[in-house]
This record gives sequence, structure tokens and C-alpha cells, in this order.
Amino acid sequence: MLPCVCRLQPFLAFISFALLTQGENCPATCLCPDPHTVDCSGRGLTRLPDEIPLDVRRLLLSNNWIPRIPSDFLVLYSDLVYLDLRNNSLSHIEPGTLSTSSRLVFLDLGSNNLTEIPKGTFGESRSLIKLRLGNNPYLSMVNEDAFSGLTSLRELELERNALSGLQVGALSQLPSLRVVRLEGNPWVCNCNFANLFTWLMENSRKLPNIESMECSLPTDGRRVPLSQLSQDSFRECQVTLTLTDFLIIIFSGISVSVAAIMASFFLASTVHCFQRWSKGTKGEDEESEE
Repeated sequence: MLPCVCRLQPFLAFISFALLTQGENCPATCLCPDPHTVDCSGRGLTRLPDEIPLDVRRLLLSNNWIPRIPSDFLVLYSDLVYLDLRNNSLSHIEPGTLSTSSRLVFLDLGSNNLTEIPKGTFGESRSLIKLRLGNNPYLSMVNEDAFSGLTSLRELELERNALSGLQVGALSQLPSLRVVRLEGNPWVCNCNFANLFTWLMENSRKLPNIESMECSLPTDGRRVPLSQLSQDSFRECQVTLTLTDFLIIIFSGISVSVAAIMASFFLASTVHCFQRWSKGTKGEDEESEE
């Protein structure tokens, strides 16, 4: 037995050293199940923990009370690929905060208090594959360029927010998009929704829960499933000009041009007459003095 123990001593010493080092680098209130994972979930944190290892790859911060992320927080964590901030108190993300993490693949900002996703929020995080933004009850605005540069994004979750409309450009500029969740939002079936409806019908295979999507009619507020709508439902939103409309536009343009020319001619004539009058008055004054 003793020779076996002697052979195992170097191995046991290495394990002890690794565990000791891991414990020293791990934030006091968190767990570190492996050298590249920091798990601070459900610790009642009101701010980001101190002394997070610089080589962290998985950072779990869900189920806390964290209200904000410092704009320079991710500058030092260039190896971070997985960031879970689900179920915190985040109300906004400063533009550029998340753009410094070039290797980030997974980002969960669901179940927070976000109100909008402005342009430049994610910079150009070209490695990002999955983005969760669902269950933000106050999220009512997503900028058309909010996801600009996310060329690798495959899954986007925007379900159960406060979105009544969404510009198609926010989705159409995602070339790798495979799954998008939009159900549970208070969509309004007005003319602003028409383009989004067309995109949804053309990309229905990307929406796993499209059958549960509803929108409110602008007339009486009644909610109807999208499955009961068609392109004809938005026919009134399509502006078509008749020959009479074109003639009116042309005539109006000509009239405005003629009026502008006449006004210019009148103004030039007035200036010319005023100059002549000024010269005549000046000559008469000179003769009176002589």
C-alpha cells in the first residue's frame, strides 16, 4: 500500500495546488466549479462581484439584484464566451458596453427591467450566436440598428416584452438568423405593423411559436391571432396613385415653379426700382446743395 501512496503523492499534490489556486481566484460570494467558470447565481448581489478571474469564460450572474453594468466591465475579460445576467434589475445597457467582448457567444439579458435597445448596444459582436432579451415587461422600443453587426446571430428571443411594433430592418439585417421568438408582445395591427407582418409570413419557419402570436385591431382593440390575417388585412395601408393623382402632382409642381419664378422676377424688379430711386434722390440732393 505504501508504494502506491508514494506514486500518488505528486498527483495529489497537483490537485491540492489546483484547488487552492482556484479558491484564491474565485470571488468570495461565488462558486467556481472549474478554472474558467464563475457562478454567482442567486447570491443576492446588488453589484458585480470583485476579483473575477481575468481568464473567465463562463460568468453566471442570474437571479440577483444587479442594476447596471459598468461600460468598461468587459474590457479585461477577452476570453468571456458565456454571460448570464438573467433575472436582475438592469434598466438599460450603455451603448458599447458589450462590444468589447469579441468572443462572446451567449448573452442572456432576459427577465430584467430594460426599456429599450438603442443603436450600438452590442457594437459589432460578430461571435454572438444566441441573444436572450425576453421577459422584459417594460421593453417597448428596439432601434432598427440595434442588432447591426451581429452577423453570426442565430437565435434571438424577444418574447413577452412590451413591443407594439418592430421595424423589419432590425431582423432583416441578421443573415444567420435561424430562430426568433416574438410571441407574448402587445402587437398592434396598424399600418406600421404591415411590413413586419409580411416578414413574419415569409419567415414563419424561423418562428417556433408563431401560432400563438396575436395583435390588437386599431379599431376596437380586439386581439386576433396572426393566422386569421392576410396581406388583404393591410390593403388600406398600400398607397396607390391614380392618373388623376399624378396629374395633380405634376400640375402642383408646375404651379409652384411658376410662382417661384414670378416671385423672383417681382423681387428683382423691386430691388432695381429701389436702386434707381435711390440714385435719383441722391442726384437731387447734390443739385440742391450747389
